[in-house]
Amino acid sequence: MARYPFNVRWWQRSRSWNISYTISGLIVLAIVIVLMFSRYPFGRDEVLTDAPVETGVSQPVTKLAVETEPRLDFSAAAQLPTNQIGPEVAEMITAAVKLIKADPSKVIEVREKLNDALLMPMDEQQRAFIKKQLSQLADRWLFSKTVYPDDKLCDIYKVKPGDQLRIIGERFKVPYEILMQINNISRAEALQAGEAMKVIKGPFHAKVYRSAFTMDLYLQNTYVSSFQVGLGKPGMETPTGLWVVKPSGKLVKPVWADPLTGRTYHPEDPDYPLGSRWIALEGIDGQAKGRTGFAIHGTKNPEQIGMAGSQGCIRLHNGDAILMYNLLMPAFSRVEVVE
Repeated sequence: MARYPFNVRWWQRSRSWNISYTISGLIVLAIVIVLMFSRYPFGRDEVLTDAPVETGVSQPVTKLAVETEPRLDFSAAAQLPTNQIGPEVAEMITAAVKLIKADPSKVIEVREKLNDALLMPMDEQQRAFIKKQLSQLADRWLFSKTVYPDDKLCDIYKVKPGDQLRIIGERFKVPYEILMQINNISRAEALQAGEAMKVIKGPFHAKVYRSAFTMDLYLQNTYVSSFQVGLGKPGMETPTGLWVVKPSGKLVKPVWADPLTGRTYHPEDPDYPLGSRWIALEGIDGQAKGRTGFAIHGTKNPEQIGMAGSQGCIRLHNGDAILMYNLLMPAFSRVEVVE
């Protein structure tokens, strides 16, 4: 029988010890990482309460990021005209500017002041300025994982056994896709009981201005952002009035038959016209009442956004169409079209 020299046996024992120490070190490192992330499930710069949040129940401060300063540009505020607006509007804007500069964490209070100001008479330059600031604020309070104190539109929800992301979305009247987006959830099936997640209290609504080719987005009655749209061409104008997102009417690149030519388009066709998403609408009031076949959708012709070139549908850039698909809730979200 062959015998191993002494130095070979010693080397084998040393290698075994090294492997044992390495495995032990990895186990300790894994435990530390688990403890860190269980304490900070949304990242180290955010703190959560342990209290579960039920539907419709307001909780104390839940989560507030350390980096709270919104990227707002108030440099143009001093040059805004005031001769066409009442002093009350000017005072509200001035107060909001001073507040956010003095305390960048006052995002919700500033949002409420500016949103209230939108209801007052003002010139278009003032209105555009306020909308721009509100849109930038929305990047903080809405399209992020942060929940600010006293925000009645967002909250923290603690996942219960048996919860599904789709059901949670329905409970709060928002699509589950936006909950996945703001919580960085890669798969809906990955949701686990005991996890804390940010929820949005919907529904979202939209208002389309035919003369300006714009769509304003609201969460309940709070302004969020504006988008350019394409609308119906002469003779096929987008009907004014009130619409609701049709139940089961949200589709990803559906097969579509052109009512004018009779041709059927499939998603793989190189000239497929509907873009990334289709959000079917049902008319419930005004000229829209009883009308069907209309939708909000993407487009293969982005150069026609801001123009009257569709067969009556509301066109969006494909990225904007995906966002609206993730925000508008069937049977709850309303779309008003005005001149």
